[in-house]
Amino acid sequence: MENTKKASLNEQYKYNQYVKKKSPKPKFLKNAIWAFFVGGFICVIGQWISNTLKNMGLPKNDGATATAIILIFLGAFLTGLGVYDKIGKRAGGGSIVPITGFANSIVAPAMEFKREGYIFGVGAKMFILAGPVLVYGFTSSVIVGLIYFFLRK
Repeated sequence: MENTKKASLNEQYKYNQYVKKKSPKPKFLKNAIWAFFVGGFICVIGQWISNTLKNMGLPKNDGATATAIILIFLGAFLTGLGVYDKIGKRAGGGSIVPITGFANSIVAPAMEFKREGYIFGVGAKMFILAGPVLVYGFTSSVIVGLIYFFLRK
């Protein structure tokens, strides 16, 4: 019995080594550079929208709100067309971090479950990806707010 376990562990070890040798090596530097430039490009587009709205006479606060709305719309629209997913595969975290990534995380599951209907598909599954982010974001902001409130006194 003991020899069978040793043989099994040895085979498993050999298999793991084989898989490790055959698996493609991640290109961390290349991926980081792509994420940096794509995320930066998205932010440049956002800044261009903000500057354009400011030059058109919109006050700074209203311009910031309008910029966020436009970027969310663009992220959702490009997700609906299937373009944002291609950008995400190439850019990784660079496409997830900006506000357009948040729009993508809401629209992508909705698109996936559309065939199940608008109520039980789109409505029920829309926040499947973004839901935990929202819950933990709201919870941590409340905790930080309470800490700030009590330390301020």
